[in-house]
Amino acid sequence: MTLTPFDWTVIALYFAANLAIGLYYARRAGGDVGEFFLSGRNAPWWLAGTSMVATTFAADTPLAVTGMVIENGIAGNWLWWNLVMSGMMTVFFFARLWRRSGVMTDVEFAQLRYSGKPAAFLRGFRALYLGIPINCIILGWVNLAMLTILRTSLGVDDRVALYILVGILIFTAFYTTLAGLWGVLVTDMLQFALKMTMVILLAYYAVQAAGGVDALQEKIIALDSASGRSGSRLDFLPPLNSAWLPAVALGTYLAVSWWASWYPGSEPGGGGYVAQRIFSAKDERHGVLATLWFNVAHYALRPWPWILTALAALILSPELAASKDREASYIAMFMNPDIFPPRLRGFMIAGFAAAYMSTIATHLNWGASYVINDFYRAFVKRTASERHYVYASQLATVLIMIVSLFVTYYLRLHEKGIKDAWKLLLVTGAGTGTVYLLRWYWWRINAWSEVTAMVVAAGVSLFLQLGPLQWRSNDEQEFAYILLTTVVVTTIAWVAVTYLTGPEPQAKLIAFYEQVRPAGPGWATVRPLVKPAHAKPSESLGLQFANWIVGCTLIYSSLFGIGHLVFKNWLPGAGLLALACVCAAIISRNLNLQQE
Repeated sequence: MTLTPFDWTVIALYFAANLAIGLYYARRAGGDVGEFFLSGRNAPWWLAGTSMVATTFAADTPLAVTGMVIENGIAGNWLWWNLVMSGMMTVFFFARLWRRSGVMTDVEFAQLRYSGKPAAFLRGFRALYLGIPINCIILGWVNLAMLTILRTSLGVDDRVALYILVGILIFTAFYTTLAGLWGVLVTDMLQFALKMTMVILLAYYAVQAAGGVDALQEKIIALDSASGRSGSRLDFLPPLNSAWLPAVALGTYLAVSWWASWYPGSEPGGGGYVAQRIFSAKDERHGVLATLWFNVAHYALRPWPWILTALAALILSPELAASKDREASYIAMFMNPDIFPPRLRGFMIAGFAAAYMSTIATHLNWGASYVINDFYRAFVKRTASERHYVYASQLATVLIMIVSLFVTYYLRLHEKGIKDAWKLLLVTGAGTGTVYLLRWYWWRINAWSEVTAMVVAAGVSLFLQLGPLQWRSNDEQEFAYILLTTVVVTTIAWVAVTYLTGPEPQAKLIAFYEQVRPAGPGWATVRPLVKPAHAKPSESLGLQFANWIVGCTLIYSSLFGIGHLVFKNWLPGAGLLALACVCAAIISRNLNLQQE
């Protein structure tokens, strides 16, 4: 693909805008680590929420969705659509609690909730484990996707693509170290607007090249019929007990995976960069609204341009769609001048850079917050100036960037796909979700409960894959067996350890309850010991549960309502969107009642 001087000008202006934002916020971020990592806890909901959406819209995301749709149709997205239920739990059950906790990271929560050496070990271990290896695995697969995009779209070899990638990575690390979270939040707004505009335009031109929506549907149906597959790639819901999604796998996704497994951005109970954005919000209400907006945009508004482009790729690029590099079909759509206007190529390249940089910036800042706040400051150098910790945070950002490059090399050497990496993280954290949910709502959970869940989940899932059974996470049925077995064994282990070890000291439990004030019967033992002014829970558990049900209905009715309208099914589309509007009104009313 040949880029014109106009294209290069567009790309240069995009990078200049990001640099200008970084320089503008550099002075504010340099004051203290609260500004550097949490924007002074003063971000409005729309900025914090959009930043979450931008972070999860990485360079790899359109490619991964394209691979799912080409292989298994629209219903293939249930691999991640099932996480709606986890996301909405974070909105209504946990966002206020996180904001109220006053911690800087979700890892710091360990020493707010637990006491003694187990709490210190848990905090330090999770800080290094999540901040470096897990974070760098995520950065690695995002780097891999960007390498594919650069190599394919620019027509360069691996070495040149790697040089370009390193240049973009260094640039991103530079403005991130300068501007901290404020710079990340504001650049995320710019980047999200650009990349959403470009994927919508690509979907439009790809569908038009396939003959329009009606012709596209007819061709997909004919293709499915000729291949003899059961069901159609146009189906929104997966067929029961199909070859690609056996009943046990479907049941695992819908009934277990979303609450049982830890996954970055969709942690049961919230966590990671989602929690970081909640901490950065102005107050509890802004934290709730930011997380709600994130879930609506992430699940309901964003997927359809990718899905339409993937369906068009099946028709317009059948050879590539049938190959093992089917994810690259997405790139082929905008490289073809008969599909995508050449005059927009510069904007599209800038859009992919935006998708890449928004994710990289967040993960560099978030990972550094763990390393500095929860390890270096907590255990290595406890008394230093704020300026010292800001400098240390900037150095940690650069070091994480370097480590991520080594991980990228390893993943490329072993040819690990994006979907494989997603599922590996899901099974490695299977069974830990119950602890992350219940630690807020049951006083009896202690630090050993959480340590046990983490260790047993990782050990069991690895044994099932590497031991005599050799179950494969890339096989849907065996993936379900791995996840279910890991959940059962892990749950038995952490519950047994909870009862075999003593509860947290009474003073720690009282202090935690007075600060967070969780609802429900799980704190009935502690509540009578609390000062009367802090004894009453701030929320109604029944109202939160109702909001969760209505919230899930809002997301799914919006998602499928938009999908029906896209395919010109006007009546069901309008009906589902009307239901979504009713759900939004109910949630708004309930949030106002809760605020009062």
